[in-house]
Amino acid sequence: MDESFLLMLSNLLHLHNTLDPTTSLISSPSTPSVSSPSLSSPSPSSLLSSSSAAPLLFFTLASLLSFLASSKPRKLNPDASSNNNNTTNPSDNSVPPAASDNPAPSDTAAFSVAAFRALSTEHIWSLEAPLRDAHWRSLYGLSYPVFTTVVDKLKPHITASNLSLPSDYAVAMVLSRLAHGYSAATLASRYSLEPYLISKITNMVTRLLATKLYPEFIKIPVSRRRLIETTQAFEELTSLPNMCGAIDGSPVKLHRIPGDQTGGNLYKCRYGFPSILLQVVADHKKVFWDVCVKAPGATDDATHFRDSLLYNRLVSGDVVWDKVINIRGHHVRPYIVGDWCYPLLSFLMTPFSPNGAGTPAQNLFDGMLMKGRSVVVEAIGLLKGRWKILQDLNVGLNHAPQTIVACCVLHNLCQVAREPEPEIWKEPDENGSPTRVLENEKSFHYYGSSLRQALADDLHQRLSSR
Repeated sequence: MDESFLLMLSNLLHLHNTLDPTTSLISSPSTPSVSSPSLSSPSPSSLLSSSSAAPLLFFTLASLLSFLASSKPRKLNPDASSNNNNTTNPSDNSVPPAASDNPAPSDTAAFSVAAFRALSTEHIWSLEAPLRDAHWRSLYGLSYPVFTTVVDKLKPHITASNLSLPSDYAVAMVLSRLAHGYSAATLASRYSLEPYLISKITNMVTRLLATKLYPEFIKIPVSRRRLIETTQAFEELTSLPNMCGAIDGSPVKLHRIPGDQTGGNLYKCRYGFPSILLQVVADHKKVFWDVCVKAPGATDDATHFRDSLLYNRLVSGDVVWDKVINIRGHHVRPYIVGDWCYPLLSFLMTPFSPNGAGTPAQNLFDGMLMKGRSVVVEAIGLLKGRWKILQDLNVGLNHAPQTIVACCVLHNLCQVAREPEPEIWKEPDENGSPTRVLENEKSFHYYGSSLRQALADDLHQRLSSR
């Protein structure tokens, strides 16, 4: 029987004995059952015929409380919640609730605020760290310490929004959607909330990640310490000096095809599915230091790059990289590398030939350049492998860019925290064609062409003499 009901029943007995001490509803625990009739339990008829209103009042209230207790849903035991979530019994082979896209109605209690609070406060710290973090990662895509970091940074902004749900609960809900690609309808049934509220919370949290946390976790490497660390790491990987990043574009598949009124054909990428284009620049640790989501999927990489803030800052000289080396009489500042879909510029090196038709020095340079470029390909594969919503983006088109950027911020958090890397999402093979140089880029192109040849000749000489 429910403990709260027993407590209320005890209080009512005490109230009855106070109001009508001449009539006892139950035998006194300290009195034998063969005691005098005045102390024994009366018959129902005698109770109803009592001159006092107390017995009738008691039975009326007791009946009401009994009905409420029997109709009240059972409280979820925190230990049971933990067991359902596969935390206290590592050998249990049952599927955790987050692994099912269509949970049974009886499982929804495991996602209540009370169950989440029981798991995320006292119980989670009773687990061994590897088990704790592996479990949390399976639910929300990152370990518990990284999760608390995200919550701590977003909590002031979520609190200011007057959301009726706890901040950590709301963040966990959104992270589970990003990590597993759940739809708003699926999460609504799981958390017993309305789908519109799930969408509202998702939009709020992803917007905060894409705006409030972006400046802290996605930064161009302009400080000398970080610039030296990055260029030295790339040189160890490729033997090319002063490389500071690799750029690439990737179409993010949209779950719904935009209607004709939004120009649906503009969103069909070169692989045939509707998408929005993501452009990133990554360093040697596969950490993004620039992210741009501004173009529909049919846009080519060069056009998207030219429309980005990074391109405009590099062309205008707004980004100052205070590290210059001399290669065969050429002053080489830090540069990024990309494939032949990007224009050759003084700050962006591309291969000489997409099919190995260059000189030995040029082909060697191309091989090393593509080796450096591989870090951004792997970074995008990790991004889509860790945040599966990007494999089939099921949010509104207006909220798609901020959702993609939010996932990039979370990716950086995981890389900096050295979270285990998931299985890499395999992108389709790229088959773009070399881009043409615009009129206003010719000076950057000519200087870049001269720098590229100097780098290729220097690389060939150094490696040939070993």
